[in-house]
Amino acid sequence: MTTSTERATGDKRSGPKTRSAWAVTRSVWYAMFIREAIGRTMTDRMGWFWMVLEPFAMVALMVGIRSFIKGDRLIVNAPFIPWMITGLLGFYLLRDGMTRGMSAVKANQALFTYRQVQTTDPVIVRVFLDGMLRTFVLILFICIGGLLGLELYPDNVIRSFFSWFSLWSLGLGLGLTLSALATLVEEIEKIVKLTSLPLIIISGVMFPLNHLPHWLLEYAMINPIPHGLEMLRLGFFENYHVVKGTSGFYLWAFILGSNALGLMLHIRFSHKLKAQ
Repeated sequence: MTTSTERATGDKRSGPKTRSAWAVTRSVWYAMFIREAIGRTMTDRMGWFWMVLEPFAMVALMVGIRSFIKGDRLIVNAPFIPWMITGLLGFYLLRDGMTRGMSAVKANQALFTYRQVQTTDPVIVRVFLDGMLRTFVLILFICIGGLLGLELYPDNVIRSFFSWFSLWSLGLGLGLTLSALATLVEEIEKIVKLTSLPLIIISGVMFPLNHLPHWLLEYAMINPIPHGLEMLRLGFFENYHVVKGTSGFYLWAFILGSNALGLMLHIRFSHKLKAQ
């Protein structure tokens, strides 16, 4: 029997507890993270191998090209191979967030039957997982580079970490925006995939942009990716001469803008995205 004190205080200890929205979101993210992690690392026995082999293969290819063009003479105050490794890994971090985040909504359509799952959840979880995996690969490269005598340890750890986080955040913003647009308009996903190779060239990943004509460099620096890569390289090589026009303010303005745009698209077209 309920006592008068319990009635007065509204004691509901015997009834079910209502979880907060944040607690529900955490549970959804945790379940989706475990699902994504198992899918990425367990279902494909070669998954880890290809994840590490891709940057190694690209570095080996670029070292071979360097023997013909003497690319190390183009870099000021930074060894060419570590300079290129940091650029490649930073670009892969952003590219994975953009492309894999773009396909996250379509890949998790079945989960939207649960009202607790929002269209942004699979994008955020997938980009977070890719960021963790790429960070592991970066640490692996740093350790192997140290054993081989390469100058790959960051001179400024805080700046390097912040630049790495900035590139991840940019990948998240692009992933959120493109996941909504590509789900609504299928052709966008094909266009984005076609731009991957040109993007790695015009972003200064393999060759420095400083040697472009000034009028062309101004157009190239509209792209936010070189800003993030140059900041990352500056964190690894403190005396490195960054490309003229590099701006952390511009980079973060683009990051905040892309994330805000992506969230607004998901809110505005939530029902359409779930119904695809």
